[in-house]
Amino acid sequence: MAEEIINRVANSSLITIDLEDFYPSGNRVLFDIKNWLYEGLILREKDFREHVKNHDWSQHQDNYVALTCSSDAIIPSWAYLLLSTQLAPFAKKVVVGNLELLETVVYQEIINNLNISEYDNKPVIIKGCTNKPIPASAYTLLIEKIQPVAKTIMFGEACSTVPLYKKKK
Repeated sequence: MAEEIINRVANSSLITIDLEDFYPSGNRVLFDIKNWLYEGLILREKDFREHVKNHDWSQHQDNYVALTCSSDAIIPSWAYLLLSTQLAPFAKKVVVGNLELLETVVYQEIINNLNISEYDNKPVIIKGCTNKPIPASAYTLLIEKIQPVAKTIMFGEACSTVPLYKKKK
């Protein structure tokens, strides 16, 4: 008779953190102002303000927005601030930069608000494989957050982890 297979991982005190579980819903939008510039290069205040005034900002309801300019134009900082004032009532988050920076800022807020008491003196595995765009910096932010309390920190899957940290006795 074959022996019963016991799942030692399921019966252990290991805690797995999957950053994908924290991925917030909402569209990610790269808002490029290049087409609002004269010849794609020069920001004319009057024309720019007209574009801002006539744009339907409600289409960004519950979106995460990264403001950018894909041309080599010099954009005064007030232009992005003006856009932010219009997006604030609708968007969940607005940053100046690319989509990776947007995800980093979103995850920074999530990790800052993470309750780490359940990881106190426990072995933790940070899951590595994801289907969503988790920025690499989110993992380092998570390490900074949980390292003071975790007993051990590993990366990967329970069947094949890479040890990263072990609390000194």
